Amino acid sequence: MTLTDYYEILGLPVNSTIEEIKKAYRKNARIYHPDINNAPDAMEHFIKITEAYEFLIAYHEKLKSDYQSYQQAMEEWRKYRQDRSRKRATVYARTSYKTFKNTKFYKTTRIFDGTAIIFSFLVSIMVLIYTVYGYTFRLKHPIPGVEKPSVFAFIMLLILGMIFFIVSFIYLRAYQETSKKHKKES
Repeated sequence: MTLTDYYEILGLPVNSTIEEIKKAYRKNARIYHPDINNAPDAMEHFIKITEAYEFLIAYHEKLKSDYQSYQQAMEEWRKYRQDRSRKRATVYARTSYKTFKNTKFYKTTRIFDGTAIIFSFLVSIMVLIYTVYGYTFRLKHPIPGVEKPSVFAFIMLLILGMIFFIVSFIYLRAYQETSKKHKKES
């Protein structure tokens, strides 16, 4: 197979992003998993989309560079990883779709990682709390010989904490919406 074949299997243009590749794989895996699709060629199609996904994710950066890197990636894929990818896909095709969805492989297709988002949300809250607490504590308990805490530093840390909090909150909401959508689809 060629690079364009792998993109065509997933129904994507050649210049697709990693997020688009992941989304297309999840959609196609749901459509062609033999546990859901009873068509005679569903298993072979599922194996092909899994192979295409693995190749495109593994070599995404190399494929965008020069022709020599592309050729090297294709040769390396054919020698070492293509057969393993097809065998792994065959095993996934023989399991139930529900079991497949719970594999680490399928979970890597998620665009949002819940653990990282929740962790960043908690860290942003801690930054805000410690910024306010630290500044007020230093005002109430000055250290002899050390000047008062800088209001500028306090405001900058507060702004930084708020930006981090807002971004984390936006990603958390998006993750929740994505999770709800996936639960409805299952």
